[in-house]
Amino acid sequence: MAPAREVRVGVSLSLSGAFRLQGEQALSGLRLWTDYVADEGGVPLGPSGSRLSLRLLVFDDRSRASLAREHVLRLLTQDRADLLIGPYSSGLTMAVAPLAEAHGKILWNHGGASDAIFQQGWRCLVSVSSPASDYFRGLPEWVKQHDREARRVSVLYAKTGSFGGQVADGVAEGARAAGFDGIRLTAFESRLEDPEPVLREALHPPPDLLVGVGSFQTDVALVKRRARLPARTTLAVVAAGLAAFHAELGELAEGVIGPSQWEPSVSEEPLLGPESAWFSKAFRRAFQKAPEYPAAQAFALGVVLTECLRRVGTLEDGALLGVARALETTTLYGGFRLDPVTSRQVGHRIHLVQWQSGAKVILC
Repeated sequence: MAPAREVRVGVSLSLSGAFRLQGEQALSGLRLWTDYVADEGGVPLGPSGSRLSLRLLVFDDRSRASLAREHVLRLLTQDRADLLIGPYSSGLTMAVAPLAEAHGKILWNHGGASDAIFQQGWRCLVSVSSPASDYFRGLPEWVKQHDREARRVSVLYAKTGSFGGQVADGVAEGARAAGFDGIRLTAFESRLEDPEPVLREALHPPPDLLVGVGSFQTDVALVKRRARLPARTTLAVVAAGLAAFHAELGELAEGVIGPSQWEPSVSEEPLLGPESAWFSKAFRRAFQKAPEYPAAQAFALGVVLTECLRRVGTLEDGALLGVARALETTTLYGGFRLDPVTSRQVGHRIHLVQWQSGAKVILC
């Protein structure tokens, strides 16, 4: 067998700063993907029999849009990356997507979920995650099923960027559909030094459902003040989907609901790549910690990318994009199908999880 051709896979990730936890998980997921491909003998490139080996080119953007843009521009113009994988977070993805578009390079997107990403008309984009508006869309209906008297929902969201507002809009849409007649959306500065003023506003009048959409640190700060909430108020924050949330808060995390793009306990036999059980075991063995959904979505993106390369037999972005848009399949992460017009991910679905006795329990 001829030696595999080396392919440079460029990525800017947050290995420090506000998105460090998610960025580190995503990088571990990508490293496990490249190891998995290497163990399989490389990426088969079409029917020719030739294979590709993968080399990650990784830069730390420190959770800063300016650095993410700088790194992606370098990857596109100096390092000549063959494949470009996006950063973690919607804001950073929005920052670098125009660069990929201008260079005709696919941005393989694992970490940007804001609906705004798919409203720009960008064509060079392949995403695996459900959009932000779906994160808590089903939560009001779940609350209504367990409390028929529930009628008021209050959402606190970070106004910087588009992610928080899109999640809040999804909650509002779900609340109206579920019959809530009191819906309050309150925006706050992303660097929320003191949550007390916005929390006071959100609790007047007392809501039956309170939702927080901020950074990990902001969500934790809000939950630390949960004693202010009426006993019957259901509390949900985006950060509750991560294991680090309970590790940070302990008993205070109990009962809090969060969204999760992936949970290893959801049994689904994928059409592409390994199962969740293999992934979880291999991840723990390689990194001495459990995988979170940012790792699973990064690995799954790699699986999808591998399949596109296998089918098309070339690294040419136009050909890869055509295959990705026509692909309908499942990975350990769940379903994969892109809207042919917007490139929005429509095949995947979000889970709602709740912390119970120190473990995440899937609600729906």
